[in-house]
Amino acid sequence: MADRIEDERFMTEALRIAHRNLGATGSNPSVGCVIVRDDGDGPKIVGSAVTASGGRPHAETQALAVAGALARGATAYVTLEPCSHHGKTPPCADALIAAGVARVVVAVTDPDERVAGRGLEMLRDAGIEVVTGVLAEEGERELEGYLMRKHNNRPYVTLKLAVSADGMIGIKGQGQVRITGASARDHVQRLRAETDAILVGIGTAIADDPELTVRIPGLEHRSPLRIVIDGDLDLPVSSKLVQTAHAVPVLVVTGQEDGSISFAERRQALEAAGVEVVVCDPAVPADLLGALATRGISSLLVEGGARTAQQFLNEGLVDRILLFTAPVTLGDQGVPSPLERNLIPVGFVHRRSDTFGDDLLDTYEYERTP
Repeated sequence: MADRIEDERFMTEALRIAHRNLGATGSNPSVGCVIVRDDGDGPKIVGSAVTASGGRPHAETQALAVAGALARGATAYVTLEPCSHHGKTPPCADALIAAGVARVVVAVTDPDERVAGRGLEMLRDAGIEVVTGVLAEEGERELEGYLMRKHNNRPYVTLKLAVSADGMIGIKGQGQVRITGASARDHVQRLRAETDAILVGIGTAIADDPELTVRIPGLEHRSPLRIVIDGDLDLPVSSKLVQTAHAVPVLVVTGQEDGSISFAERRQALEAAGVEVVVCDPAVPADLLGALATRGISSLLVEGGARTAQQFLNEGLVDRILLFTAPVTLGDQGVPSPLERNLIPVGFVHRRSDTFGDDLLDTYEYERTP
């Protein structure tokens, strides 16, 4: 029992570290590793690391480098099974073996077909004690985007909506309307920094002219890929999204070219401004999600508008709903929300409620059958 408590204690620290680079590690998952040594005076952390921005180096090799000679005979706590294949870097399983660790504790087994238990097997074959499944549920939650991409060939989709007290998400013809307060908006900024990509429909892109970047000082570099569903390529070249495309990537999803000169000219203008135009039926979001998965996109935040949100809900492609409810009212000219607290789609389970100033955030997750 004491070993289990200690294992959970240090795995909790590894998971906390893993969260630091969520959304910043490219196609690789953000993994945490903690090296713990006990020389008779109690266990102490002698090395720790998270997968580096961009995906390399991996957490294990960095943590071992910090620990140095102290890694020999120590225990390594890793949130995801150490890799066993040669890619751009040698396998992390080999690095742990070479460092002489005595024990490796893992939260989640890697579903990647190149690993899938082979990393654990390599460690055991080298005489290292391996313990798996420690805080597995928490580990799976931290790795939910990566696991969704590996198991279902699509990103984990979060739908975020801010709804007024009278059930509206905006006002017709008024562009961006602030519904929630500063505290809630800051929380959304942090969500963006932890997400691989953010998506809106063309209606929102034109009406609100959003930038969809991370504006928290020091985290601007964590802005996600920005995606606009735009069947007719109506996104104005003068929009904030296009004007900042060279700084933060923008991907526009359109249907098959209609052969018209105007369509070709709009595409050429967008591409000249640095926007990537992708042909993928906008009416079939599942195809888009599959295409994003092939790019290594593991998490997607859908921010608007009502039609796009409803489309993803109707197709059963939403995994989590973040529903902000604010005490303001928008009146008869408001744009109705596709859902409210008392009108949540079947299959979603309420997980928690949080307050941000005067605003309430309800989190719902779709409960899929095993």
